[in-house]
Amino acid sequence: MRSTRKIQSLHVLSGTLAAFRTEGKRIVHCHGVFDLLHLGHIRHLERARRMGDLLVVTITPDEHVNKGPHRPAFPEQLRAEAVAALDCVDFVAINQWPTAVETIGILRPHLYVKGAEYREAGRDVTGGITREREAIEAIGGTVAFTDELTLSSSNLLNQHFAILSEEAQAFLADFRSRHSAADVLAYFDRIRDLKILVVGETIIDEYRYCQAIGKSSKAPAIVAKLESHERFAGGIVAVANHVSGLGGQVTVVSQLGALNSQEEFVRQQLAPNLVPVFVQRKDAPTTVKRRYIESYFFTNMFELYEINDNTPDADDNEALCAALRELVPQHDLVIVVDYGHGMLTDEAVDILCRHSRYLTMNAQANAGNHGYHRISKYPRADYVCAAEHEIFMEARNWRGDLHPVVLDVAKRLSCPRVVVTCGKRGALCYGEEAFVEVPALAGKVVDRVGAGDAFLAISAPYAALGAPMELVGFVGNVAGAEAVSIVGHRSYLRREGLVKHVQALLV
Repeated sequence: MRSTRKIQSLHVLSGTLAAFRTEGKRIVHCHGVFDLLHLGHIRHLERARRMGDLLVVTITPDEHVNKGPHRPAFPEQLRAEAVAALDCVDFVAINQWPTAVETIGILRPHLYVKGAEYREAGRDVTGGITREREAIEAIGGTVAFTDELTLSSSNLLNQHFAILSEEAQAFLADFRSRHSAADVLAYFDRIRDLKILVVGETIIDEYRYCQAIGKSSKAPAIVAKLESHERFAGGIVAVANHVSGLGGQVTVVSQLGALNSQEEFVRQQLAPNLVPVFVQRKDAPTTVKRRYIESYFFTNMFELYEINDNTPDADDNEALCAALRELVPQHDLVIVVDYGHGMLTDEAVDILCRHSRYLTMNAQANAGNHGYHRISKYPRADYVCAAEHEIFMEARNWRGDLHPVVLDVAKRLSCPRVVVTCGKRGALCYGEEAFVEVPALAGKVVDRVGAGDAFLAISAPYAALGAPMELVGFVGNVAGAEAVSIVGHRSYLRREGLVKHVQALLV
């Protein structure tokens, strides 16, 4: 049979296998990514074929490959063709879901076969093998494991098809010599025991996709045609969602406006394990940042803010401060992102600085506060994470060496740990009275919005748990790489995806 004829849709393949089943054929099913087909895969599939009369292989679709934003290296159709070219494989289908759970119910194999690395279910961070075992047993089938040569597609791709810069490859080679994936990921389990409070302003990010159609005939203005739009819960809600994806006990404190509060939409966007504490501001809407984007090039044309960034009145401020007085002392880690739109007054800042057991913060410089909103608004912090231009604002000089500016910020805030995110140049990390540079780990960049928030959200618990600054910068850049690979805040970071990403980089 020609290899391309082996490839069928799941619906068609279900009927094909039903016919073989009535003939008494024993059907064996394997499932995986198969991003770079290698000898380990071949021996695994050959061994699986010997367990029955017919071998069907399903391929993880591109959208569900969870090994970092630069993967898969090969698209699903090419991966399917490569597997179908093997003589031991009878049929191939591209899956529709992240795991084979639903597919097992559709294809109804007698045997579901995985590699030896899945024999211990506890080592599978996604929990997929447990659910797949339940699915095959529910239809009267069984799970089997092969003990063939184990190789890693990720390791081979990292060595021979590297998408990252030479600087990043050199860093990872050196990093691997001192830290295993297990070393990095050991902190993830400890994060689950932390009580984490996240504080800041809720921002609704709207993306309005347009087609630029020319210049107005009556004015020097660009004219665009609106094509579609989408909106996300951004600001501190996005940060809190990222943190909750690590599995800890997370509470978020934020203000919503009484005018066009959009509270129902915001609550719908919250991660399931996130506890919200919303206080109301009477004279303001919930902040909306509306971006008009040329859809073909994905280029930001201009932005429009719906906002009241004046100081809130005394009653609204007291409601917020009362919530902070109660909640801050109860938490092991407080993460503050101050977007500078008026929510966090001097009194609120004083409560955060005085009563946080471990305080991490960023005072974000943006179009609404540039030149006025500085990190030194906070007299104390345990970990500061800031963009390069935000650090330079402290020095009132946007040129020169970052290192003395970082040392000055650390001294003035009595802050032992500072990270400066530098976009495509990675991050400069200060801690343990030394500097560490961690290069960017992004293979592709779709949208930079929210990358700094993701870095802070994931790196802050590592800093609070005392991880070395090299690990803090590494996991922060992994989070940033994940964030820039998606549009806006369409999804938030989850533990299993970050674990897979770390493992793929460090094999």
